[in-house]
Amino acid sequence: MAMTNAEKQAAYRVRKIKEGDGERLQAVISLHAKRALERLSKHQGITQAAMLERLILDEQRRVTASMDADQHRVYVGEAVTA
Repeated sequence: MAMTNAEKQAAYRVRKIKEGDGERLQAVISLHAKRALERLSKHQGITQAAMLERLILDEQRRVTASMDADQHRVYVGEAVTA
């Protein structure tokens, strides 16, 4: 018997987590932000997950670009030695 779409999606999520490629994220966001994500991802020709990853990683690069080594260690949660 063929798998339903929901079963295929569940298998995909399990496989990605087992492979170490991903981690499940569940969030409720505003309708405005959701529609913007849909438009951005469609415009770029990528999935919404890929678009969200790109936005987050681009922002992280922007924020950390001007950090010195100690600030970066604090940012990533490492102890700073005096």
